[in-house]
Amino acid sequence: MLESPFHRGGTTRRSVLAAGLSTGLLAALGPAATAAAAGAVPAADWFAAPTRTVRPRFRWWWPDGLVDPVEIAREIDQIADAGFGGAEIAAVHHSITDTSVLDIAHHGWGSAAWRDGVAAALRQAARRGLTVDLTLGPSWPVAVPGVTPDDDAAVKELAYGKVSLTAGAAYDGPVPPPVRAAASGVTVQTLLAVQAARVNTANSSGKATGLDSDSVTDLSAQVSDGNLSWTPPDQATWVILSYWQRGSGQQPEAGPHSSPAAYVVDHFSAAGTAAVTRYWDGEILDPTLRRLLGSAGGAFFEDSVELETKGLQWTPGVPDAFRRRTGRDLLPYLPAVVLDSGNQVFAFEARLTQEIRHDFWATVSDLFNEHHLGALKEWAHGHGMKLRSQPYGLQTDAIASAAVLDIPEGESLGFKNLDDYRCLAGGRDMAGHRILSCEAGAYAGGAYNTTWDRFLRTMGGAYAAGVNQTVIHGFSYATAPGVSWPGFAAFSPYGGAPGYGESWGPRQPTWRHVPDVAGYLGRVHQVLQSGTARADVAVFRQTGYTATGIGASWLTATGVPLGWTHQFLSGPLLDLPSARVSGNRLAPDGPAYKALFLEGDFFYGSSPTLAVADARKLLGLARAGLPTVLFGAFGQALTPGLPDDGETAELRALTTQLLSLPNVRQVSDKTLVGAAFAELGMTPDASYATPSTLLNAHRVTAEADFYYLCNGKHAETVKPPVAVIDHDVTLHSTRRSGAGAVPYLLDPWTGRVSRLARYTQDGDAFTFRVTLQPGETLVVALARPAAFGDRSGARPHVVATDADIALFTDGSLAVRATAAGTYTTTLSNGRTLTTEIPEVPAAVTLDGWSLTVDDWRPGADATSTEIVGHSLTLDALLPWSQIPELADVGGIGRYRTAVTLPRTWTSSMGALLRLGTVSDTCRVSVNGSRLGPVDRLNPVVDLCGLLRPGANTVEVEVATPLFNRLRVSNPAVFGAAARQSYGLVGPVQLVPYAQRTVA
Repeated sequence: MLESPFHRGGTTRRSVLAAGLSTGLLAALGPAATAAAAGAVPAADWFAAPTRTVRPRFRWWWPDGLVDPVEIAREIDQIADAGFGGAEIAAVHHSITDTSVLDIAHHGWGSAAWRDGVAAALRQAARRGLTVDLTLGPSWPVAVPGVTPDDDAAVKELAYGKVSLTAGAAYDGPVPPPVRAAASGVTVQTLLAVQAARVNTANSSGKATGLDSDSVTDLSAQVSDGNLSWTPPDQATWVILSYWQRGSGQQPEAGPHSSPAAYVVDHFSAAGTAAVTRYWDGEILDPTLRRLLGSAGGAFFEDSVELETKGLQWTPGVPDAFRRRTGRDLLPYLPAVVLDSGNQVFAFEARLTQEIRHDFWATVSDLFNEHHLGALKEWAHGHGMKLRSQPYGLQTDAIASAAVLDIPEGESLGFKNLDDYRCLAGGRDMAGHRILSCEAGAYAGGAYNTTWDRFLRTMGGAYAAGVNQTVIHGFSYATAPGVSWPGFAAFSPYGGAPGYGESWGPRQPTWRHVPDVAGYLGRVHQVLQSGTARADVAVFRQTGYTATGIGASWLTATGVPLGWTHQFLSGPLLDLPSARVSGNRLAPDGPAYKALFLEGDFFYGSSPTLAVADARKLLGLARAGLPTVLFGAFGQALTPGLPDDGETAELRALTTQLLSLPNVRQVSDKTLVGAAFAELGMTPDASYATPSTLLNAHRVTAEADFYYLCNGKHAETVKPPVAVIDHDVTLHSTRRSGAGAVPYLLDPWTGRVSRLARYTQDGDAFTFRVTLQPGETLVVALARPAAFGDRSGARPHVVATDADIALFTDGSLAVRATAAGTYTTTLSNGRTLTTEIPEVPAAVTLDGWSLTVDDWRPGADATSTEIVGHSLTLDALLPWSQIPELADVGGIGRYRTAVTLPRTWTSSMGALLRLGTVSDTCRVSVNGSRLGPVDRLNPVVDLCGLLRPGANTVEVEVATPLFNRLRVSNPAVFGAAARQSYGLVGPVQLVPYAQRTVA
């Protein structure tokens, strides 16, 4: 909390990645950036009333096509009325184990009934100003009907067979069959090659059998009619290996979803993508849907790439692609890359094995980005849509994928920490795209017990790491055959227990207050989608995986708690047009990194590796003035893949040149990374007086610097819990914001903008105190006077005061205190003022309350709710679980109490209402006037102007989850868990203050 007048509550990497960027940076950044480029001062309602385009969205779960268009239109209205911006249609019904009740022959995914539902959604969304995203197939991974496991377009695996020969024994028999049988429905498997290799236990690694790489012998030509005869050349132990190409037979999760059944497509070939686009163009997108997409279509969506196989993920084009990429044949190296249930089977010498695996997965990554993501994006654009995707789950370069996509997306469930988001943010920002989306709020066992404060704590840090679109997990369609109250839920029950995520919507008591949450999220998005993102440091990754939890040495553990920000780049991003240096900044028109940091590859033993092409580019960037810090023995760098003749020497010559530059530092101890940045003159845009859990994100427009601040943590699993922070913070404005900037506080809960009254300034640096509860957020803008409708003008501000706070109000400067006394205030023009505050009533704890409760219970059918009323008088506040009449209740409670103020109460007095603990959402009214939204993570509201001498009435309306009621109404699923603590628990305090104008 800050001092304010309110208290809250074949294709080259370049051609693939650069595709779609020709429309220009401003177009990519959207209307907010375009207005910024024109130099427009943000209007008063720019923040208060964010447009639909930036508001949060829902993942909208349907039981395939068993939906009623009338109900679909009604649910679009419910989403719109609650203040959200759209929805993503997803066919997901993990809770229904007997899928025969869904009648997929007539109501499956892609059926006429499903298409009618989509049309109804798009039609009503167009009327309401929402957009609708369409998942590319039922459930996940991407699959379409009409593809069989044996088709060229179906997902593939490489299976291996094995026979061991000891003491020189000969072999005469069938080619070894795969060690694992093919999946159901797979009838064709093609022999790719047969090899022999000598066992060398010195090369064994873990459970992987060691082999001599020089001994690998191709026996394919000796196979006749499926049989092989071969005698080893010595008395050592040998293995005969066979490799079989076949479909993996994978179907989308929790199917079947369609008739005929859908099978997952090959994500590494043009044939797999063509099967998807051909099905959509030929079977789904009739003229009506094509027209409606133009009115309300948003993006085609692909969930995380969870390809499941017992063998090696494969496509028949891998050998040719490997040869094009490396100049080598893949087959002699196959033993080092083949897998069994995700585990390595064989290994060569450790270094060689590492190099070959790197080259293999880099090849697969290129195929995925080109043939799958790149091709799908081009097709989506042809329909006036964008492509949004979660480009992880494979050992591919997700950082590069994020640059290919229109909208990369992460997830709060699968991502281990904030660095996973920072990987995708680097790709987004280097490509000049605007959005980093997040599948938000999926919790194991979270059905009907997820609170909004948990959701907000989860997402607070994600926004600081680059996320600026929220797709909430999720909104379930109303009903399906055989479901129980309160209706169909995509993931609950799940294995007989509460499932993943929450089913938000009118079935939830908190839906009554959800517009407050939607407004908060929309305002956060409004700020974080404006202009361009800024980050202090680019961390170069040799291997661009994400969803790994792997951070950056010093920066993640030490730099972030001091205010530093960073993003991750991988090699393909250095081919983008933005990868240039100006004014010693990398990507000066985008994230404008002040420095580049390089360390050993975490995914390959932290070895100091660097591709020659990348080393050449990094040298060019450093020569252009980019400060660079290397951690590790890069004077002895190795190539990440198998080097050509002379390539290692060439690499070390390049790194020697790099290390000789005056703006480059090499450190051997990660604790010295920060000192190296300091030697190079680097300081963060935001810095803290003391290390803390404060996180920040910086966005820059032509007229303002925006800083999003959150008291969060690197990962939800980090212990101990985040504590209150209370320290000085220094924020820097940029040259783009212009001279004469002043700080503004933007309250994302209420939408109010106020001029910050107390701070010190040193050039472009503004320093002020920040106090935030765990999870609490704050937005600060450094902008010219008169921004956001401000009428304070170029007035002096407070640099020091012993009053509680200083604030601008009605164009004047005032101080506020909760106790009588004489207060001294020093202004920025050097004047010192004294202010007398008369007696202020003491703070009071509000104990006695009347409580009426709407108890939500199962009604006549699965979607009907019966309301039973309760009325109680409370001498002390307790959670409902400790009140016998309310122990199993979920619903809406209305607390009412009276407080008497003395006759000396005047219009210059006010009070803060501190609610203490409250679960889940709440609203406050005083003397019949409802206040604005209450910050869920710091429920303190300012009652200024609403109190009067004598009797005053305070009312607090609280809405809860339904879990306690479901424990007794559906004990088979929910009964094993303990009751949750609901209601207003407090302590609730009224803290009076007096306010006086000082200038």
